[in-house]
Amino acid sequence: MLAKVFRELGRSAALLLAISLLAGGIAEAATVQARVDLSSQTMQVRVDGVLRYSWPVSTARAGYRTPVGRFKAQRLHKRYFSKKYHNSPMPYSVFFYHGYAVHGTNDLKRLGRPASHGCVRLHPENARTLFSLINQNGKQNAEIVITR
Repeated sequence: MLAKVFRELGRSAALLLAISLLAGGIAEAATVQARVDLSSQTMQVRVDGVLRYSWPVSTARAGYRTPVGRFKAQRLHKRYFSKKYHNSPMPYSVFFYHGYAVHGTNDLKRLGRPASHGCVRLHPENARTLFSLINQNGKQNAEIVITR
């Protein structure tokens, strides 16, 4: 039926109709900001400026550092294992600066206080939620902000 409509409209009109039909199905990407506060060991996630989530995190313990600043999401890995630290699992990794990432952890009892080698650790379900938000909206629309 749609093919018949396209034939009757002619080539130019059919092309315009097809473009408008496709455009109607494409949603604009949201901006995703994950804001980590090192002093409170928390992350707040905002989507288009609206607070959606607040979670405990673990960042660098004594002798290590978590970089401070504004970073863009660089690469995403649903399944990743640390090449530096005993092949430790880093599910739902969002790398933001050199080898630093926001990722899930199995060490749940230490969430809310410094415990990592510098990465930002989250509960695996929270890491999956953040990963999905960034994956759906594009790395170019994601920002990781880390403050003291």
